[in-house]
Amino acid sequence: MKKPVIAITMGDPSGIGPEIIVKSLSDPKLYEMCHPIVVGDKQVLEKAKHVTNSEVDIRVIDSINETTVEHGTLSILDLNNVPDSVEWGKVTAEAGRAAFDYLKAAIELANNNEIQGICTAPLNKEALHKAGHIYPGHTEILAKLTDTTNYAMMLTAPGLRVIHVTTHVGLIDAIEKINPARQETVIGLAHDTLKRAGIENPRIGVCGINPHAGENGLFGSGEEEEKIIPAIEKAKQAGINVEGPLPADTLFFRARRGDFDIVVAQYHDQGHGPIKVLGIEDGVNITVGLPIIRTSVDHGTAFDIAGKNIAKEDSLKSALYSAVNYTTLV
Repeated sequence: MKKPVIAITMGDPSGIGPEIIVKSLSDPKLYEMCHPIVVGDKQVLEKAKHVTNSEVDIRVIDSINETTVEHGTLSILDLNNVPDSVEWGKVTAEAGRAAFDYLKAAIELANNNEIQGICTAPLNKEALHKAGHIYPGHTEILAKLTDTTNYAMMLTAPGLRVIHVTTHVGLIDAIEKINPARQETVIGLAHDTLKRAGIENPRIGVCGINPHAGENGLFGSGEEEEKIIPAIEKAKQAGINVEGPLPADTLFFRARRGDFDIVVAQYHDQGHGPIKVLGIEDGVNITVGLPIIRTSVDHGTAFDIAGKNIAKEDSLKSALYSAVNYTTLV
């Protein structure tokens, strides 16, 4: 069977992305599973190679067809877009612009069916905004450039999957944005994604918004009744195995125990916290609902340790493995 081609975007060149890419692509197992290429800047990767004491041979290619699936060789589509003034650990518009360009180029490859998946190293939102690209993060850029309306962020860690109703917005704004239509969309995405991944009857647990999921109106102002319950009732009528709203303080434990295959989190920290407690180095971010596969690390650019050979590559390797496993879903 032909190996899938996975494009790895370099992310912010001032962050740890270049280092963890060089480290990850020293793993021979990845070359057995897929055809990895990097979309980035060769000179930055050469710096990362030096920092990490890697012996990988960095080879510039002009097209996907030139890629050599060979351990010890790192193939890169070199955009050559990072000026010498860009340094490790510094927020700059130049770095933000470069990170955006890598993602845009990878999406174009996917839209042209030249690759089967995208795995993204972290970008920095402040740098992205300095460059004039006003997006909350990767997910929204991917949705915009693929003309996707219904999408969601799914995080995975050993023993737990979480999908989010809202993500990169403040808590007050998140509660405002939660509504039955969005709730229904996310429940449907969770159901469809897990079915296509081989789970015949996915068990979905939905978090409440308030403590104890409102406890029948004792906490909050009826948000569960207004924003969550109508969507759950519609999903059940459609044959989806969903339960909720349930208290978030016990739902993640129950899912980890095996009662549910996935948890629907209402806002960013509600879902991210449990995943990162289980292992930030093993967490994977998967954007569901897109016409292409996209996975990512579950951590940021870590400017404080960039260029110091401290960053661990475990999350990126997990994201690459997931990208390969999920290429059958689109």
